[in-house]
Amino acid sequence: MTPISILLVCVAALLGTAVLAVLLVHSSRSTPVVYGAGLVFSAIAFFTALAYLAAGLPSAEAPMLTLPFGLPWLGSHFRLDTLAAFFLMVVNLGGALSALYALGYGRHEHAPHRVLPFFPAFLAGMNLVILADDAFTFLIAWEFMSLASWALVMAHHRGADNRKAGYVYIVMASFGTLALLLAFGLLAGTGGDYGFAAMRVSERTPLVAGLTLVLLLLGAGSKAGLVPLHVWLPLAHPAAPSHVSALMSGVMTKVAVYGFIRVVFDLLGMPTWWSGIVVLTIGSATAVLGILQALMESDLKRLLAYSTIENIGVIFLSLGLALAFKANGMGLAAALALTAALFHVLNHSFFKSLLFFGAGAVLTATGERDMDKLGGLIHRMPVTSVFFLAGCVAISALPPFNGFVSEWLAFQAILQSPAVPQWGLKILVPAVGGLLALSAALAAACFVKAFGVTFLGRPRSAVAGQALEVDCFSLSAMSILAALCLLAGILPGIVIDALAPITLSLIGERMPLQTDIPWLSIVPVTESRSSYNGLLVLLFTLFSALLTAYLIRRFASRVLRRVPSWDCGFPEASPVTQYTADSFAQPVRRVFGTLVFRARERVDMPAPGDLRPARFAVEIHDLIWEGLYLPITGAVGFVAGKLDHMQFLTIRRYLSLVFLALVFLLLVLALWS
Repeated sequence: MTPISILLVCVAALLGTAVLAVLLVHSSRSTPVVYGAGLVFSAIAFFTALAYLAAGLPSAEAPMLTLPFGLPWLGSHFRLDTLAAFFLMVVNLGGALSALYALGYGRHEHAPHRVLPFFPAFLAGMNLVILADDAFTFLIAWEFMSLASWALVMAHHRGADNRKAGYVYIVMASFGTLALLLAFGLLAGTGGDYGFAAMRVSERTPLVAGLTLVLLLLGAGSKAGLVPLHVWLPLAHPAAPSHVSALMSGVMTKVAVYGFIRVVFDLLGMPTWWSGIVVLTIGSATAVLGILQALMESDLKRLLAYSTIENIGVIFLSLGLALAFKANGMGLAAALALTAALFHVLNHSFFKSLLFFGAGAVLTATGERDMDKLGGLIHRMPVTSVFFLAGCVAISALPPFNGFVSEWLAFQAILQSPAVPQWGLKILVPAVGGLLALSAALAAACFVKAFGVTFLGRPRSAVAGQALEVDCFSLSAMSILAALCLLAGILPGIVIDALAPITLSLIGERMPLQTDIPWLSIVPVTESRSSYNGLLVLLFTLFSALLTAYLIRRFASRVLRRVPSWDCGFPEASPVTQYTADSFAQPVRRVFGTLVFRARERVDMPAPGDLRPARFAVEIHDLIWEGLYLPITGAVGFVAGKLDHMQFLTIRRYLSLVFLALVFLLLVLALWS
């Protein structure tokens, strides 16, 4: 069988597993059967895509397959090239590890029949989106993926917050699909050929190309979580079960990135330099606003969801650089920027899935997502805490883990910007570099808070003090992801060379070969400019830590001394004297809060002698939600209320309304022709 046939068989098997889950809805074996099948079929699809990507075949030799269903004159076209193979690896590795995690986590699910049928269907939908080679198949698969994930978000529908999350998500998903439909309509043109092969060779005016880019940013950007289209993400991801949250955050958002890259870099033709400015601006704003909102959160899963917005911003920032460089004929710089984006796609799928798995383990052990009710879990859940710490270090872009490498490559691409001829880019790109550095620093602060408040200190509640380590399936999934975060950080040259066929097909250039460089170093451009060696950083870190431990044990005094520990002015050993999530974020809130969140602090301090307790309250506003979405919601409600009386019209008035609508449409058609 050809690779594309194997992948489609895996998709069909996942859809069959979804049907089987419905039939086994009342069986006690349904959970291991469904998740076990998901693990097996996703693993087969992953290794198939990995083998194809390792072969590095040119795009001209990409296998294609046409099936006789879909539009009558079109059918359903599927194609496997290096770009699709890479994203299929991301999807199926995430799917396999989520299924492995769910073999243990799923046993605690209160309503498994609301999750099991849609989990394999969700995986199948994401695979079909990436394999699709015509607009009709792509949109059908996209909508199927959206509906399956919506059903998973609504699994715990009895909670009011979950119902709100599901409603906002389905509205934003429908809006995104509409934007993509219009974008593909522009790409198809007057000929109406919806195959991607025909779209690649079509020529378009700058106006059509610009409108397509805007529609892609609305359609794919709403699914990825670009600001200001991100409002569904911090609602939906925490509402879903944790293994589904890992899929939505670590994998589904990458399917949206794939859709953007497929159209803008493959189907749309040569970009204009100003398209890079648009994507750069949106990406940098998304990165900073996402991590600022994450810092304000005390809900662990919402914090991780907002952090996903920040990482999506980093990816689109790199894609904007690649567009700008490609438009100016700077092939090597464009390949570097695109490699940084793809590397961060892979890295984010690793560490964000790991962190959501860790949050799910905490939720299973304590029943709490509020960090202010946790603490001290490093003693009760030591293995989970180590894996969660690895994810925190990786997402904070600290070496030798993988998050550092992709962001470092993005900075190396930014340093190539003085060679661009447009002054707008010369001014904007360094500013974007500053925003990227700011978001990286804030991300480190955010995850110091997440790990410290959740796992360190004393337990802040009884459930935190009584937590127990989770099952072996969950720990196995987390251990694999933690190892991948470390391996991708110390062996980045292998990943960069594996991505080279993708940049060669989309940009026409590739980064220099990295695996031939001694000591596993990477050199993005030339040795005179910069280089990095993750393995040496790891060895130096281990050597320094071991040397420090040896010196302390060898030369420190062996006299046993007992003294009261420094209590920071609080003599009572009480959990209430510890930092909370809100107090940790207070300095950042006071710097950025007035501008970004319109934050207000209210302090009620009783006068001396007054026995009333002091009160402190913080008021934070989501300006995008309140300034953009609430007015739209109000306007829709107002118009719907005004049109409500139309359902009580007489037959005569209905016929008159239909006649006037027909006349209006005929006039539009006459003017158009």
